[in-house]
Amino acid sequence: MPYAIDETHDPNLESWVESANDPDTDFPIQNLPLCALVRPVTLDSGLRGHSSEHLGMRIGEFILDLTEAAHRGLIQLPGRPGEFWMVINTIHAIGRVDSGLHHSLRIQASRLLRAGCDDLRTHDDCYDILFHLNDLSVKNSRVFLPVNTRDYTDFYASLHHATNVGSMFRPDNPLLPNYKHIPIGYHGRASSIVPSGTPITRPCGQLLPGATIDDGPPQFGPCKLLDYELEVGFVVGRGNELGTPVPIAQAEDHILGLCLVNDWSARDMQKWEYQPLGPFLAKSFATTVSPYIVTMEALAPFRSPAFERPAGDPTPLPYLHDEHDQQHGAIDLTLEVYLASEQMRTRGLSPVRLSRGNFRHMYWTIAQMLAHHTSNGCNLQPGDLLASGTVSGPTRDARGCLLELTWDGDPWANPPTVVPGTQRTPIELPTGETRKFLADGDEVIIRGFCERDGFRRIGFGECRGIVKPVRG
Repeated sequence: MPYAIDETHDPNLESWVESANDPDTDFPIQNLPLCALVRPVTLDSGLRGHSSEHLGMRIGEFILDLTEAAHRGLIQLPGRPGEFWMVINTIHAIGRVDSGLHHSLRIQASRLLRAGCDDLRTHDDCYDILFHLNDLSVKNSRVFLPVNTRDYTDFYASLHHATNVGSMFRPDNPLLPNYKHIPIGYHGRASSIVPSGTPITRPCGQLLPGATIDDGPPQFGPCKLLDYELEVGFVVGRGNELGTPVPIAQAEDHILGLCLVNDWSARDMQKWEYQPLGPFLAKSFATTVSPYIVTMEALAPFRSPAFERPAGDPTPLPYLHDEHDQQHGAIDLTLEVYLASEQMRTRGLSPVRLSRGNFRHMYWTIAQMLAHHTSNGCNLQPGDLLASGTVSGPTRDARGCLLELTWDGDPWANPPTVVPGTQRTPIELPTGETRKFLADGDEVIIRGFCERDGFRRIGFGECRGIVKPVRG
């Protein structure tokens, strides 16, 4: 379902929350991404009780507690009695009701926060409903993704990424025959999805001492080639029944919104274990997600045509083809990766930008990925996380991981600029340090934003993680 551009997207809208009017903020009133926050419950005795999970919405430097706003009658939603409370109190069930509920929630929150509306601004309990981020940390609260992710699927939807990596290992045949016919994916590990800011422990696993098994048997030890992967996640808002595929024309009806993902990768472990069944321990140790879901409604002004397939590429099979998806299925989302080494942070140096790419360069759209996922009758559930796979673009500075960034090959050149897989140039940091892969103490920061003439720029916040040494 295409989402209409309406009053909530008006670029002239301002909020009485002053920080939302800053032109550099990721979170103006035109964005209003969803999040969750855990608040300690104060008992009648004055003591702290068990924490309570609430649904929130980011606005400038504040979090609007939607649960509290509803409790105090500041937000009213249509539907059967108890329907709204099911959504608010059971975060993963947010998509079980009609998607009109999401739209109503967005409009009401937008009107409540607009300049000139005093309903919340002058409310006696305003600052028990609207929290500054600094106050949340003082009150021992935290902000995180507002879903209960029970399943996670990672795709491989970037043609540029697949071709770069394939060229390193199969220079004469970088893409396998199925790549342009079918969205490639694998079932990831939901239990190791962690919120932004969680430290990432360097994994251990089986490693080959040389390039191939002929150089010696595998050994067990710490990963030496740790990498990040710049990805975009999309969250299932409404599931489907087992055995009932989702038609591509309805696929976006099942998507609540997008977030940022870093699917950390142990390249040396992956090289040894990925054949014949694909990624396993090299990927399951950690996946970091940003704390906000930028909803499909908020992204309506930033849609663009799907990736233009080169002449001669196969036409997607009918279940993967929809004319509206071809015209509007991509999202013009700029993505950046920054790195700060431990030494850089100690010296007070700013993170250095490693890459800048765009999500619109993906070969497969999010609708195609979801439609394919369910085409065999697989039942997705509210809160499931699907990720795009590494987002890489057509230029070297748009490559979405160190495996690609430090590689000197160019699979798009004819002939290649170097023999694929034979040469790497490390990245130089302001401290004089160099990196081909991540070192202990390195912090990876992913950022994303959408901008277009005639609309307010909106952002996704940050997805952060610091690499910690092997335990023990």
